Amino acid sequence: MNRTQSLSALALSSFAGAALLAGAALAHHGWSWAEADQIDLTGTITAISFAPPHPTLELQTAEGLWRIELGNPNQTQRSGFVEGVAAVGDEITVRGNRSLDPDEKRLKAVRVIVEGTNYDIYPSRIVTN
Repeated sequence: MNRTQSLSALALSSFAGAALLAGAALAHHGWSWAEADQIDLTGTITAISFAPPHPTLELQTAEGLWRIELGNPNQTQRSGFVEGVAAVGDEITVRGNRSLDPDEKRLKAVRVIVEGTNYDIYPSRIVTN
């Protein structure tokens, strides 16, 4: 293989790798996995993480244990929902879009409510009745 062919193969490999990563990122960050309708869940926090790529909560509800995904760390922080606002053992309510898979207890939160205070993670996506 000559130098031109080597550079072409390297460029093609780099492009293919970047396209693959971009596709995975879009799939992760999109809402395509979630229902359009929103639900409210009330329960007790059993675990909480503010680590990237998305802060998460584990919420024990009457329907079982749910994984609650919040926005990216900066977005979650801008909403005011920061470390110390809620802790394991606290009862909260979350509004959001549940997974399309009825067997998966997973919710993308648009709002978190702690002791009557709203923390709007995705204000433009909040649907109220």
